[in-house]
Amino acid sequence: MEWIYLAIAVLFEIAVAISAGKAQGFTHRGWTIATLVTGGLGTYFLSRALLTFDVGVGYALWTSLAGVGITVLGAVLFGQRLTWAKAAGIALVIGGVVGLQLTGGA
Repeated sequence: MEWIYLAIAVLFEIAVAISAGKAQGFTHRGWTIATLVTGGLGTYFLSRALLTFDVGVGYALWTSLAGVGITVLGAVLFGQRLTWAKAAGIALVIGGVVGLQLTGGA
């Protein structure tokens, strides 16, 4: 169940980043509310996952998987450049996540 909670937390964290970008410094009320709500929900589901995961491993998984998701979605949905260097960084992050899991973090 902890992996489901973590996956939900990652999805909300991606939503936080997208909403925060659209909020333009919290000047747009709807996007500001979306940022705060998704941030709260993401933190809630992370806390549920951390009942099983080591806190360092769980937090590292959460932030890194969300970062990969945000980078990929930025390229797909918003036309942001996905360079070879960024792709290599994503591969390193995924490798790190796999390495954390192989150490028995959950």
